[in-house]
Amino acid sequence: MANDFVNAYWRRWVAIVAAWAALGVIYAGPIYFEMRAAGHGHTAWRIFSWGILTWLSWAPLTPVIVWVARRYSLVGGAWKRSLLAHLPTFLLTSAINTAAATAITLTIQPFDSMGSSVTTFWPRYLSRLPSSFASDLPVYGAVIGIYYALDFYRKYREREFLASRLEAQLAQAQLDSLRMQLHPHFLFNTLNNIVGLVRDQKNQAAVSMLVGLSDLLRQTLDHSARQEVQLREELNFIKLYLSIQEMRFSDRLEIKFDIDPATTKALVPNLILQPLTENALRHGFGRSANSGLVGISSAVEDGHLRLTVYDNGAGLPDDWQLKGSEGIGLANTAARLQQLYDDNHQFDIRNRDGGGVEVVIVMPLRISS
Repeated sequence: MANDFVNAYWRRWVAIVAAWAALGVIYAGPIYFEMRAAGHGHTAWRIFSWGILTWLSWAPLTPVIVWVARRYSLVGGAWKRSLLAHLPTFLLTSAINTAAATAITLTIQPFDSMGSSVTTFWPRYLSRLPSSFASDLPVYGAVIGIYYALDFYRKYREREFLASRLEAQLAQAQLDSLRMQLHPHFLFNTLNNIVGLVRDQKNQAAVSMLVGLSDLLRQTLDHSARQEVQLREELNFIKLYLSIQEMRFSDRLEIKFDIDPATTKALVPNLILQPLTENALRHGFGRSANSGLVGISSAVEDGHLRLTVYDNGAGLPDDWQLKGSEGIGLANTAARLQQLYDDNHQFDIRNRDGGGVEVVIVMPLRISS
């Protein structure tokens, strides 16, 4: 913390010195070339060192001006009272700068071949002081203006950062709320399946399902704080989930994966496939005695990641709409995708050619290292 403060302090001083030195070069350059074009024999190092040092004399005065500008703001309704503090500050800093500039001129003598009738400090300083007030006023005003501009920009960035942090916290809170709705839904369904196995005295199957559920919950807790995971991690999770479902449906369930290897490290929302797969199982064929298919595929499409979860069940009614559906999993999925990707995604639920339903998600393709 102390090192950061010291580094920031020195960075400010380097910036102040560099700015005034650059103004010195800009000021002295035209004077030197004008003198050279006129045939005067003034040396470059005298004129440039004189110009740079003269403007650098403002550097130690800059923090004083900034402190007064901060303490007595000229922005707002109290600017008239603040002028009472700025007036003596301006007169004092101008007088000090003029003294430094006079001493620098007498020492370096940038225009040595022109001569001067006044070669001592006080007469030259007093003769120069009145005109310096007029020329130094724009400089004083520029320092204050730049400080207010930088301060306004700093406050703007702070407000922007605070707003983005609050937005991220809100997004996290909303996602946490969605997860809290999702996890009990899946957990209760699985526990009901286990209870059904116990009632049917299929104890070994019940034990296997409990072990699978334990592994599933452990993986869920390990990733619970992450909004996004690699697709391969999400697939490992969904395979655990489907292994539990295979115990439930026995040989009636066919599972098919068609995963593009180029997508396995792509980032996807955590637990995005589970509610879609559960929905395919429940509505696809879970309520009938027929066998059924649940498939999951991934592909790269026009620089985006395309995920598809499909079944070969009865399909959707012609008048089906997501807003009017009772499935909390689909609504949560839509809300999470909107929260994470705004409008840069697609979420389609439609009847599949050949029967069944397919859910298609298209999202930005971002590969995790």
